[in-house]
Amino acid sequence: MKRARLLVIALLLLAGLPMQSAQAQTGPAQQPAVGQRGKDVIWLPTALELVDRMLDMAKVTKDDFVIDLGSGDGRVVITAAQRGVRSHGIEYDANLVLLSKENAAKAGVADKATFAKADIFESDFSSATVLTLFLLPELNLRLRPIILGLKPGTRVVSNTFTMGDWEADESAAVDAVQSCQYWCMAYLWIVPAKVEGAWQMGGGGGRLTLRQGYQVVTGALEAGGKSEVISGGRMKGAEFSFRVGGATYRGRLNGSKIEGFVTTGDASRPWVATRIGS
Repeated sequence: MKRARLLVIALLLLAGLPMQSAQAQTGPAQQPAVGQRGKDVIWLPTALELVDRMLDMAKVTKDDFVIDLGSGDGRVVITAAQRGVRSHGIEYDANLVLLSKENAAKAGVADKATFAKADIFESDFSSATVLTLFLLPELNLRLRPIILGLKPGTRVVSNTFTMGDWEADESAAVDAVQSCQYWCMAYLWIVPAKVEGAWQMGGGGGRLTLRQGYQVVTGALEAGGKSEVISGGRMKGAEFSFRVGGATYRGRLNGSKIEGFVTTGDASRPWVATRIGS
């Protein structure tokens, strides 16, 4: 109930607070006020405990590139950089960009944590391997088609707000602590490869016809004059798995081919499928 009340307050603030200036600044950055309005959202800080949980859920490593959409005071970007990860923040408010750069310098990570004043809807974040955000639900939905077009396997982590009917692959809450009484839930999505369509199984294994709803895959395998419905079909990035006829198929999508292994009981053998048509 408290969280619901806070959301109502946040939305009211979004509707009524004056716009913050996005003009370039020459002096020191000003500390933002909780609830101050930006271009599309109000500023609410993410508790550091949740920042850590979000990065942990995404299994961030030094090989990743983290991009935070609406990076605010830079805490997600800076925390990632403190883990040795190259990271970048996109923020519309010029004062917050300046503040973020100052904070990164104070933390000694200015070489790994960069920031740009930009509109997230006019920015290219396709180079991210991990995308983080704390935006309102309608903004997540506007971003969703763009996110689904990112490289399969890209991890997306959101503070509190979901992606509509695109169900999260994982969710986790931070137990209430002094700095995280509200906005303490994280959601993780892994961008799925596009596997929908018809596939010819190698070795005369039949025809696999697939339908896809985000990471969930349904369909049927036609072979030997009969059709069997697949179950448990799921994409995890480019990794594809399903069950049919007592066998478990696991494979990886690479362009127009899926290659992997099929297991029946204790026996395992390679399998391959080639996409039919374009």
